[in-house]
This record gives sequence, structure tokens and C-alpha cells, in this order.
Amino acid sequence: MSEQVSRRRALWSRWLGVGLATGLSVVTLGLAFTGRLSLYISPESVWFAVAGAVVTLAGAVWSCTLPLGEEMDHDHDHGTDAVDADADAPSVKRTLAAVGSIAAGVVASGVVIAGLVLPPASLSVELAMSRAGEAGTLFAGADTVTLGVADTSTFGVGDWSSVFATATRPESYDGSTVTLTGFVTPGESDDEMNLSRLVITHCVIDAQPASIPVVSASWSSDYEVGQWVEITGTITADVDGTLSVEPTEVTPIDEPGDPYEY
Repeated sequence: MSEQVSRRRALWSRWLGVGLATGLSVVTLGLAFTGRLSLYISPESVWFAVAGAVVTLAGAVWSCTLPLGEEMDHDHDHGTDAVDADADAPSVKRTLAAVGSIAAGVVASGVVIAGLVLPPASLSVELAMSRAGEAGTLFAGADTVTLGVADTSTFGVGDWSSVFATATRPESYDGSTVTLTGFVTPGESDDEMNLSRLVITHCVIDAQPASIPVVSASWSSDYEVGQWVEITGTITADVDGTLSVEPTEVTPIDEPGDPYEY
């Protein structure tokens, strides 16, 4: 194997390891310092991600003190003659492994480079609508509110969505006042819209859409699907126990800096 080929392999190996890890660490720290890392993970996990990025960068700096190719030296410590002989013989398995390594490296490099150059963005309204109905109850203990265990004034769209779906005594919530923020999605009838929000537990991969019905006869002409709004209104319970929000004020707003609930 020529020295030039060995150097290229060593550079490629170092890029796939230290290079990509460094790139991801830089992206993580940049998002954290600008307050945008919560677009991808929950705020409670930010400190862990930052600590991991710092440790990774420290390891990357240390690895630069190693001579290029040093990390692969162990491959030549056992049976040097056998390895050299095998290296001279063409192998379909070795060729496929090289192709797989290159393909995976290109994809991984593209992801890291995209993270470096593209601006951070929240999940789309279309994704939330496509996931509607996939998620289960978001707040399994919501009905304990009737016993005074929780303060509904702190509830968001996700909490109220579970209350609407699981309450065994819906009349207990009749007359409760709410002020909620979310984006508009279509309701089940012409005089109804849904107020929706994406709820994440750990990161955007587990994002679940939550929606509550808002009775508003003029919604179709006043608010487009995807429009962010702040709604002040009252919880109403129908005779069949169905809960909804009757708005007293609907204010169009820009997408909040932190568009998720947790």
C-alpha cells in the first residue's frame, strides 16, 4: 500500500471520527449560546448536551496531538506478513466495505455541514397535522385536577388536550378560563377550529401534536391554517360531556421563539 493511499485513508478515518464529532459539537454549542437548542431538545437536556459537546471538543483537541494514522496502528501489530499479503489481494468484501464507508461518510458529512450552514427551524405545521391521531394521552393524570391536585391556570394546550380526552367529570371544568397559545388547524365542522401545539418529551424525534377544539364561527375567514394565535376564552361542557373552548378574544401572533410545549 503506497504512502499516499495510507495518508488518504488516515485523513478519511480522522474526518469520520474526530471531524464529524467536532462539527456536531460546534453546532450544539452555537445553538445553546443563541438559545435555539430547545428547537431540537427539551430545555432540561440542554445542560447535558452542552457538557457532552465540551468534552468532545476537548477530546478532539487532544487527538490532534497524535500523528496522522496513529489510531490505526493496532491493525498492523498482529501478523504483519499475513495482513500485507491479504492487502495485496483484491476482495469483494473489502470493496463493499469501502463503498459503504464512503457512502455513510458522505451522508454523515452532509448532515453535519447542513447543521453548520442552515439556520435552525422548528417543526412544521404540516408535520403536526400528519401526526395527528398517532399519539396517546399526553397528561395521564389530568383528571386529578378535580381533586385540586393541580392548578389548571398553568396548563398548556397539551395538558388541556388530555383533559378533554380523558376527563370522567367534564362538568367540573365548565366555566374555567384559559389563555392559550398555539397554531390553527382545521376543526371537525365549519364553526370550529383546533388550537394545536407540538409537545416534546426529550427531543423533536418524539414530538406529539396536541389539539383542543375552539368554537369560532368566523375562523375560516379570519385565520389561516398554520397561523399562530393567542386565545383567551372559557371552557364549556356540552350536554354529552364534550369539552371545547369558547373564545372571548383571538389575537394573531408571530411564531414564539420556543414553539413547543414540554
